[in-house]
Amino acid sequence: MSLPKFSYLAPASLEEACDLLGKYQGKIRIKAGGTDLMVRLAQRALKPEYIVGIRQIPELAAISFNPDEGLRLGAMALLSDVAGHPLVQEHYPMLARAAKSTATVQIRNMGTVMGNICNASPSADNSPTLVAMNASIVAISKTGERQIPIDEFFLGPGRSALEPTEIAKEILVPAPLPRSGVSYQKISPRSKVDIAAVNVGAMVTVDEQEACQQTRICLGAVGPIPLRATTAEEFLQGKVITDEVAEQAGALAGSDASPISDVRASKEYRRLMVIILTKRALLEARYGTRI
Repeated sequence: MSLPKFSYLAPASLEEACDLLGKYQGKIRIKAGGTDLMVRLAQRALKPEYIVGIRQIPELAAISFNPDEGLRLGAMALLSDVAGHPLVQEHYPMLARAAKSTATVQIRNMGTVMGNICNASPSADNSPTLVAMNASIVAISKTGERQIPIDEFFLGPGRSALEPTEIAKEILVPAPLPRSGVSYQKISPRSKVDIAAVNVGAMVTVDEQEACQQTRICLGAVGPIPLRATTAEEFLQGKVITDEVAEQAGALAGSDASPISDVRASKEYRRLMVIILTKRALLEARYGTRI
């Protein structure tokens, strides 16, 4: 793989990394796992003068869970680490499923969940579940930290709310609410390791009568950013999720989608898959509310 010339910088602390971003603003890119960055460099889609690798910053690899605050995934938490971490599997099994469904074993052993999010691809495997679970991104710069709700993080294909001088430090996922369930569904026309043609994340929280109190549905690869299916969410408010209700919500989610045709699927196929996968996600999440 032929790459353009650049200087590689390896800070040992977040403070040092933030200094470098401020010093070389506009000329520098961050490398986490590098699985997407290296490809873009090889394609000459990016030509930075400097690349700052953050692998040597120990605190960025942390994965921790607190019943009050929820889950913290450091920016360097590998996809394979998240997929196999016992705390993630116990409290956030759909995050583990999404990480495990991302690409191949080799890429999961190099790539990170944060990198998958920061690429801001509408088809990213890890976005729908994190959006459904109302996660946030913690960004840090020389001026301090800020927390970005994930609903506000994606601005367009390849564009996020991160400022050029900011590093995405960690992902915060709220603790699961009582009587809540989550699902992640994905379909790809070629193989399980391919980028999703459509993916759906859903979280459902019900009351003691099993009526929906809160529902968040996120549709991937059917719009310029991961989309909330707001019409379907509003329809579900106060309803018990039966097979019929889930089917109706799926149809409404299909109207919320804005798919295009490309090499992976036609827009008609994508809209149909949104309808089917949303129904499946709601029914699976419903069963999770009874655990």
